[in-house]
Amino acid sequence: MTQLFQFLESTGFARMTWGNGVMLVVGIVFITLAIAKDYEPLLLVPIGFGVLVGNIPYLPDMPLGVYDEGSVLRYIYFGVKEGVFPPLIFLGIGAMTDFSTMLSNPKLVLLGAAAQVGIFLTFLGALALGFNAQEAGAIGIIGGADGPTAIFLSAKLAPDLLGAIAIAAYSYMALVPVIQPPIMKLLTTKEERLIRMKPPKQVPKRVRIIFPIAAFLICAMIAPGSMALLGMLFFGNLLKECGVTDRLANSARNAMIDIVTILLGFAVGASTQAVRMVEIDGVLVNKGFLTHQSLLIFGLGALSFCVATMGGLLFAKFMNLFLKEKINPLVGAAGVSAVPDSARVVQMIGRESDPNNFLLMHAMAPNVSGVIGSAIAAGILWSVLAG
Repeated sequence: MTQLFQFLESTGFARMTWGNGVMLVVGIVFITLAIAKDYEPLLLVPIGFGVLVGNIPYLPDMPLGVYDEGSVLRYIYFGVKEGVFPPLIFLGIGAMTDFSTMLSNPKLVLLGAAAQVGIFLTFLGALALGFNAQEAGAIGIIGGADGPTAIFLSAKLAPDLLGAIAIAAYSYMALVPVIQPPIMKLLTTKEERLIRMKPPKQVPKRVRIIFPIAAFLICAMIAPGSMALLGMLFFGNLLKECGVTDRLANSARNAMIDIVTILLGFAVGASTQAVRMVEIDGVLVNKGFLTHQSLLIFGLGALSFCVATMGGLLFAKFMNLFLKEKINPLVGAAGVSAVPDSARVVQMIGRESDPNNFLLMHAMAPNVSGVIGSAIAAGILWSVLAG
């Protein structure tokens, strides 16, 4: 009977807390949204199941969680904690990305830059709410709507907030079709949404080969902290465009990025333990997921994402004051780095007003430039705040 009682006390049912229950519900909601609503299933299914794994209670002397010495999950989480997975994701993204639209209409790059205003305004907001500079920088990057960049920067500046920041960033990436359309319709008129843009010009192969090399050198010189992310992004793009490394490009954009996405999503989800008590200066402090800081991070992340969308839209309208060939302002909303979901939303909203208006390729220009912009912003924040 003693052994029976010991067994019962060791079960997850006996050690379950309300916090674990809440997080288990969150994990199930993520999986449901991915399957039923098709919201970023490649991300939300691994993250959601990881949340379930990370919130099963266990005895303290059993090394099972991502934070426990000797745990198998700790080795998977190493790729997140040390920033290994995000550059590998960028390598795959680079091998999938076509920069031709951006190169054929370089002024659209400004829309991707304008959308990064959400990062720096959220940084100031986080400082005002009492976060220190490093934490505020890591929270601000959520506005770029770029999960790998958010993970990379928070691992460097605010590792204790990594789980909340990663979940917030990927949640808003998944909710792009829900968050962006109301803002796009509110800030544009029917006439603006009907604007048609000329088809992109053909870009010579030589230019497409030179671009990743030249762009990397310029960006890395401006923000050396972005070197790991942008180096892998442009390296992947060079593999795609040079024409002599098709096998490597195919591996990067298929098998490799799929494997890394599985491991990254699962590890991020497993890191969201509801309660994790850590001793700091002799005092036990809860560094788990369910804290008031997490709620503030989610609120700031939502604000940051909305401001970034508004920044791209409003800057497109501002540019139209000086351009003879007008830009459809909807394209500015794709300046956030959620590739290619933001561009698809632009296409969807544009076709609601004019079924024959095709904005997808135009929207990809600020979309991919937004990826570059958020990585540069992360490099700048890391360089400035690391000390």
